Amino acid sequence: MRESLVAAAFQLFVERGYEQTTVDDIVALAGVGRRSFFRYFPSKEDVVFPDHEGCLTRMTAFLGESGPGHEPVERVCDAARLVLRMYAENPAFSVQRYRLTRKVPGLRTYELSVVWRYERALAEYLRGRFSGRPDGTLRADVIAAAVVAAHNNGLRSWLRADGRGDASAAVDHALAHVQRVFAPERNPVADGTGGAHAAWNGGEDDDDVVVVVSRRGAPLWRVVQEIETTLGRGPA
Repeated sequence: MRESLVAAAFQLFVERGYEQTTVDDIVALAGVGRRSFFRYFPSKEDVVFPDHEGCLTRMTAFLGESGPGHEPVERVCDAARLVLRMYAENPAFSVQRYRLTRKVPGLRTYELSVVWRYERALAEYLRGRFSGRPDGTLRADVIAAAVVAAHNNGLRSWLRADGRGDASAAVDHALAHVQRVFAPERNPVADGTGGAHAAWNGGEDDDDVVVVVSRRGAPLWRVVQEIETTLGRGPA
Protein backbone atom coordinates (compact mmCIF):
# COMPACT_ATOMS: atom_id res chain seq x y z
CA MET A 1 0.00 0.00 0.00
CA ARG A 2 2.76 2.42 0.96
CA GLU A 3 4.74 1.74 -2.21
CA SER A 4 1.57 2.03 -4.32
CA LEU A 5 0.87 5.47 -2.88
CA VAL A 6 4.44 6.64 -3.57
CA ALA A 7 4.31 5.30 -7.14
CA ALA A 8 0.95 6.96 -7.80
CA ALA A 9 2.13 10.25 -6.33
CA PHE A 10 5.26 10.44 -8.45
CA GLN A 11 3.40 9.46 -11.59
CA LEU A 12 1.07 12.41 -11.05
CA PHE A 13 3.88 14.76 -10.05
CA VAL A 14 5.58 14.03 -13.37
CA GLU A 15 2.40 14.28 -15.43
CA ARG A 16 0.72 17.27 -13.77
CA GLY A 17 3.30 18.89 -11.54
CA TYR A 18 3.63 18.78 -7.78
CA GLU A 19 1.53 21.84 -6.97
CA GLN A 20 -1.27 20.73 -9.29
CA THR A 21 -1.54 17.27 -7.68
CA THR A 22 -3.77 16.83 -4.64
CA VAL A 23 -3.96 14.04 -2.08
CA ASP A 24 -7.36 13.17 -3.55
CA ASP A 25 -5.71 12.71 -6.95
CA ILE A 26 -3.10 10.39 -5.45
CA VAL A 27 -5.55 8.17 -3.58
CA ALA A 28 -7.84 7.99 -6.61
CA LEU A 29 -5.01 6.72 -8.81
CA ALA A 30 -3.82 4.31 -6.11
CA GLY A 31 -7.38 3.06 -5.59
CA VAL A 32 -7.49 3.71 -1.82
CA GLY A 33 -9.15 6.15 0.53
CA ARG A 34 -7.78 9.32 2.13
CA ARG A 35 -7.52 7.54 5.47
CA SER A 36 -5.10 5.05 3.96
CA PHE A 37 -2.90 7.88 2.67
CA PHE A 38 -2.70 9.67 6.01
CA ARG A 39 -2.07 6.40 7.82
CA TYR A 40 1.29 6.29 6.03
CA PHE A 41 2.05 9.95 5.30
CA PRO A 42 1.19 12.97 7.47
CA SER A 43 1.28 15.30 4.44
CA LYS A 44 1.81 15.44 0.71
CA GLU A 45 5.43 16.47 1.30
CA ASP A 46 6.09 13.27 3.25
CA VAL A 47 5.22 11.08 0.27
CA VAL A 48 8.18 12.62 -1.57
CA PHE A 49 10.55 11.47 1.20
CA PRO A 50 9.12 8.10 2.22
CA ASP A 51 12.40 6.50 3.26
CA HIS A 52 14.13 9.13 5.38
CA GLU A 53 12.38 8.37 8.66
CA GLY A 54 13.51 4.75 8.54
CA CYS A 55 17.02 5.77 7.52
CA LEU A 56 17.29 8.22 10.42
CA THR A 57 16.21 5.45 12.78
CA ARG A 58 18.90 3.14 11.39
CA MET A 59 21.55 5.86 11.67
CA THR A 60 20.63 6.60 15.28
CA ALA A 61 20.79 2.89 16.13
CA PHE A 62 24.14 2.54 14.35
CA LEU A 63 25.63 5.40 16.35
CA GLY A 64 24.09 4.07 19.54
CA GLU A 65 25.88 0.76 19.03
CA SER A 66 29.25 2.51 18.91
CA GLY A 67 31.89 1.64 21.46
CA PRO A 68 34.90 3.51 22.84
CA GLY A 69 37.11 1.69 20.34
CA HIS A 70 35.44 3.37 17.37
CA GLU A 71 37.24 6.46 16.08
CA PRO A 72 34.44 9.07 16.26
CA VAL A 73 35.02 10.90 12.97
CA GLU A 74 35.30 7.65 11.06
CA ARG A 75 32.13 6.45 12.78
CA VAL A 76 30.02 9.43 11.72
CA CYS A 77 31.37 9.12 8.17
CA ASP A 78 30.20 5.50 8.15
CA ALA A 79 26.84 6.63 9.50
CA ALA A 80 26.51 9.07 6.60
CA ARG A 81 27.10 6.20 4.20
CA LEU A 82 23.85 4.65 5.43
CA VAL A 83 22.04 7.58 3.81
CA LEU A 84 23.96 7.10 0.59
CA ARG A 85 23.03 3.42 0.56
CA MET A 86 19.36 4.38 0.78
CA TYR A 87 19.67 6.60 -2.30
CA ALA A 88 21.76 4.09 -4.25
CA GLU A 89 19.27 1.26 -3.71
CA ASN A 90 16.83 2.95 -6.11
CA PRO A 91 18.73 5.28 -8.47
CA ALA A 92 15.74 6.00 -10.74
CA PHE A 93 13.54 7.12 -7.85
CA SER A 94 16.37 9.11 -6.25
CA VAL A 95 17.08 11.01 -9.47
CA GLN A 96 13.37 11.67 -10.00
CA ARG A 97 13.05 13.05 -6.48
CA TYR A 98 16.19 15.18 -6.92
CA ARG A 99 14.73 16.79 -10.05
CA LEU A 100 11.41 17.40 -8.32
CA THR A 101 12.95 19.08 -5.28
CA ARG A 102 14.97 21.36 -7.54
CA LYS A 103 11.71 22.65 -9.09
CA VAL A 104 9.57 23.05 -5.96
CA PRO A 105 10.88 25.49 -3.33
CA GLY A 106 8.62 24.06 -0.64
CA LEU A 107 10.09 20.61 -1.11
CA ARG A 108 13.59 22.01 -0.97
CA THR A 109 12.77 23.60 2.38
CA TYR A 110 11.33 20.31 3.61
CA GLU A 111 14.45 18.46 2.45
CA LEU A 112 16.66 20.89 4.37
CA SER A 113 14.71 20.10 7.55
CA VAL A 114 15.39 16.39 6.97
CA VAL A 115 19.09 17.06 6.43
CA TRP A 116 19.18 19.06 9.66
CA ARG A 117 17.83 16.03 11.57
CA TYR A 118 20.64 13.86 10.20
CA GLU A 119 23.18 16.49 11.18
CA ARG A 120 21.76 16.70 14.71
CA ALA A 121 22.00 12.92 15.10
CA LEU A 122 25.68 13.02 14.12
CA ALA A 123 26.36 16.02 16.36
CA GLU A 124 24.70 14.42 19.39
CA TYR A 125 26.88 11.34 19.05
CA LEU A 126 30.03 13.44 18.66
CA ARG A 127 29.12 15.65 21.62
CA GLY A 128 29.03 12.55 23.76
CA ARG A 129 32.43 11.42 22.48
CA PHE A 130 34.02 14.86 22.91
CA SER A 131 32.44 15.69 26.26
CA GLY A 132 34.94 17.11 28.72
CA ARG A 133 37.26 18.38 25.98
CA PRO A 134 37.88 22.08 25.38
CA ASP A 135 35.40 23.24 22.73
CA GLY A 136 34.01 19.69 22.57
CA THR A 137 30.52 20.86 21.62
CA LEU A 138 31.86 23.25 19.00
CA ARG A 139 34.09 20.56 17.54
CA ALA A 140 31.18 18.11 17.41
CA ASP A 141 28.92 20.57 15.60
CA VAL A 142 31.61 21.59 13.10
CA ILE A 143 32.47 18.00 12.25
CA ALA A 144 28.82 16.99 11.92
CA ALA A 145 28.20 19.87 9.53
CA ALA A 146 31.33 18.99 7.54
CA VAL A 147 30.29 15.33 7.22
CA VAL A 148 26.83 16.28 5.97
CA ALA A 149 28.25 18.82 3.52
CA ALA A 150 30.80 16.34 2.16
CA HIS A 151 28.22 13.56 1.85
CA ASN A 152 25.76 15.83 0.05
CA ASN A 153 28.45 17.11 -2.30
CA GLY A 154 29.27 13.61 -3.47
CA LEU A 155 25.63 12.51 -3.54
CA ARG A 156 24.49 15.46 -5.63
CA SER A 157 27.31 14.94 -8.11
CA TRP A 158 25.97 11.42 -8.63
CA LEU A 159 22.35 12.62 -8.89
CA ARG A 160 23.27 15.31 -11.41
CA ALA A 161 24.82 12.53 -13.51
CA ASP A 162 21.38 10.84 -13.51
CA GLY A 163 22.51 8.18 -11.06
CA ARG A 164 25.14 6.77 -13.39
CA GLY A 165 28.50 5.60 -12.11
CA ASP A 166 29.59 4.66 -8.64
CA ALA A 167 27.82 6.76 -6.01
CA SER A 168 30.11 5.46 -3.28
CA ALA A 169 33.26 6.67 -5.02
CA ALA A 170 32.18 10.32 -5.05
CA VAL A 171 30.99 10.25 -1.45
CA ASP A 172 34.05 8.35 -0.20
CA HIS A 173 36.30 10.94 -1.83
CA ALA A 174 34.45 13.79 -0.10
CA LEU A 175 34.33 12.07 3.30
CA ALA A 176 38.03 11.23 3.08
CA HIS A 177 38.74 14.96 3.08
CA VAL A 178 36.76 15.35 6.32
CA GLN A 179 38.70 12.51 7.92
CA ARG A 180 42.05 13.98 6.84
CA VAL A 181 41.17 17.27 8.49
CA PHE A 182 39.45 16.10 11.68
CA ALA A 183 40.20 12.46 12.44
CA PRO A 184 43.76 12.66 13.92
CA GLU A 185 43.84 13.21 17.65
CA ARG A 186 44.92 16.64 18.81
CA ASN A 187 46.35 16.97 22.33
CA PRO A 188 46.54 20.60 23.50
CA VAL A 189 49.31 21.34 26.00
CA ALA A 190 49.51 24.66 27.85
CA ASP A 191 52.63 26.56 26.83
CA GLY A 192 52.65 29.14 29.64
CA THR A 193 52.18 32.07 27.24
CA GLY A 194 48.41 32.25 27.23
CA GLY A 195 48.17 30.00 24.20
CA ALA A 196 48.56 26.32 23.50
CA HIS A 197 50.74 23.93 21.58
CA ALA A 198 48.77 21.41 19.54
CA ALA A 199 50.68 18.20 19.05
CA TRP A 200 49.26 16.45 16.01
CA ASN A 201 50.17 13.11 14.55
CA GLY A 202 49.22 13.32 10.90
CA GLY A 203 48.73 9.59 10.57
CA GLU A 204 51.22 9.26 7.73
CA ASP A 205 54.30 8.52 9.82
CA ASP A 206 54.21 7.49 13.47
CA ASP A 207 57.44 9.42 14.09
CA ASP A 208 56.33 12.55 12.27
CA VAL A 209 54.85 14.94 14.84
CA VAL A 210 53.91 18.50 13.93
CA VAL A 211 53.64 21.19 16.61
CA VAL A 212 51.53 24.25 15.88
CA VAL A 213 51.30 27.28 18.17
CA SER A 214 47.89 28.97 18.20
CA ARG A 215 46.50 31.89 20.18
CA ARG A 216 44.02 31.05 22.91
CA GLY A 217 40.50 31.75 21.67
CA ALA A 218 41.41 31.38 18.00
CA PRO A 219 38.43 29.97 16.04
CA LEU A 220 38.59 26.26 15.27
CA TRP A 221 38.61 26.83 11.51
CA ARG A 222 41.74 29.00 11.86
CA VAL A 223 43.55 26.31 13.89
CA VAL A 224 42.62 23.67 11.31
CA GLN A 225 43.83 25.97 8.50
CA GLU A 226 47.18 26.45 10.24
CA ILE A 227 47.59 22.71 10.70
CA GLU A 228 46.67 22.00 7.07
CA THR A 229 49.17 24.57 5.88
CA THR A 230 51.89 23.08 8.07
CA LEU A 231 51.16 19.62 6.74
CA GLY A 232 51.17 20.91 3.17
CA ARG A 233 47.44 20.21 2.65
CA GLY A 234 46.17 23.74 2.42
CA PRO A 235 47.04 27.11 0.90
CA ALA A 236 50.07 28.87 2.27
